[in-house]
Formats: sequence, structure tokens, C-alpha cells
Amino acid sequence: MSELPELPERNPDSHKGKFGRLLVIAGSFGMLGAGALASRAALRSGAGLVTWAVPLSLSSTAMTYMPELITLPLPETKQKALSVDAREHLLEASMEADAVVLGPGLPVAGESGELMRLLIAEIKAPLLIDAGALRAIASDLRPVASRKNPTVLTPHPGEMAGLTNVSVNEIQADRSKSASELAKKISAVVVLKGNDTVIADGNTCFVNETGNDGMATAGSGDVLCGVIAALIGQKMPVYDAAVAGTYLHGLAGDIAAGVKGRYSLIASDIIEALPEAFNKYIAK
Repeated sequence: MSELPELPERNPDSHKGKFGRLLVIAGSFGMLGAGALASRAALRSGAGLVTWAVPLSLSSTAMTYMPELITLPLPETKQKALSVDAREHLLEASMEADAVVLGPGLPVAGESGELMRLLIAEIKAPLLIDAGALRAIASDLRPVASRKNPTVLTPHPGEMAGLTNVSVNEIQADRSKSASELAKKISAVVVLKGNDTVIADGNTCFVNETGNDGMATAGSGDVLCGVIAALIGQKMPVYDAAVAGTYLHGLAGDIAAGVKGRYSLIASDIIEALPEAFNKYIAK
């Protein structure tokens, strides 16, 4: 792909439901911020409605992160992570969603891991799988390979090694090949994060050139999830959404680094730079 994909048109005669309903299943005790970052990034990326599914006891805290977010309090484990009892509630909520994010800030151990494996196989909406959800399927890719609807995986090299049973050094030696082979194997879009992030769908491969080392900071990947998923929710084809979202994420990081510096950059700075990044992308 030599040119960046066009962003979805925004009809002036529209309402929030027309710009994508996003369900974010993310966050647990000690990792609640992952869900907040993904949700905030999605709203800054044009999503019309964002519902954040959280453990019941953490819902009051979640509501303080951003007043525009809708929170969905659900059954939890003793460790304050979503329990298997949340499954039916989440499947019902996903039926109303144009895209779903699963995994940021979710633990793999116990019920949470089981819940994620079940949801990956059962959610019908376009699904972005990240972090805990990637680790939950590392030993068995069948839940994602069995999906009939669009799927995006966003692993960093360590997570990619777990998914492919290949060393990080081998993955880094040929990142495009690694991403393309996995994408073809599971019929999904793979976003292999890192310097020169690779986006592959098994047939086409794009190497992103925006971004900087200041973005190697906690929560940056959660922001990327929100940007890509928001574009999917606005009906962009998933590969195009992954390419555009990754480019915009990196561009926002470059803008933020120009203000804050690469040493001081944090994930929230990337979110705050998204409006300028979108304006530059549209004007390209």
C-alpha cells in the first residue's frame, strides 16, 4: 500500500450512533488505567459511543476518568477482575457494538483468562485482541482462528513470540514475514508493534514510519487499541483501520514529543495530540 487510506466520511446530518458504538473490555484492580486509556483514545478518534466494561467494585473509579464514557459494571472475581459470570452480559453488549476491544489490563490467570478465550470465539462483532487476551490464546490459537468476523491482533514482539512459538530475535530479524505468516495462518490482521510497526493481513503488508522512542511507555499500546477500534467502529475495513490507526497513533506521538520531549512523553500526551494528528491526516 503506497497511499494511506481515507478516513470515513462524516455526514453533517448524523448522530452519535452513526459514528460507531465501541465496547471496551479492559482493566482490573491495579490495571484499570489500561481500559481508561483505550476508551479515551477511542473517543478522541471519532467513536460516537464508548462503553467500558469493568469489574463492579471498580466502576465508581472508572466513571471519574472521563465523563463522556459509559461504564458497564459486571461480576468480578475476588481479585477484582471480570469473572466468567460476566460472559452473557458481555455477549449481549457486544451485539450492540460495531467493534470490541478485549484484553488491555486483564489478567490471564483464573477466570479472566477463561472468559477471554470464550469471548474471542463467541463475539460476533469485529474484535481487536490485545495484551491479556493475546496471552490467553498463546498456547491455542483455535479460538481466534475459528472466528468468522473481522479480527485484529496487536502484539508486541514478546507477545508475538508466545503466539508463534518463535524467539523474539527471529521475529525481529524479519518482522514483515512474521506478521504476514501469522495473519495468513489465523485469517486476521496482525499489528506487530515496535519501531516500524508492521500491519499485515496475509496478502498485504504495511510498515509504519511515524512514531518515536518516547512512545515506549506504559499505556501507549492501549491508546493504539482505542484508535484502531474506533476507526473499525466507523466502518473502515479492518486492514485500512489498522494502517490508518497505527499511522495516526505514531503521528500523535511525534506531535506530543515535539511539545513534551521524548524523555517525558506519557500515553495521555498521545491522546491529547490525537486531534492535531487527525487534522494533519485529513489535510495530507
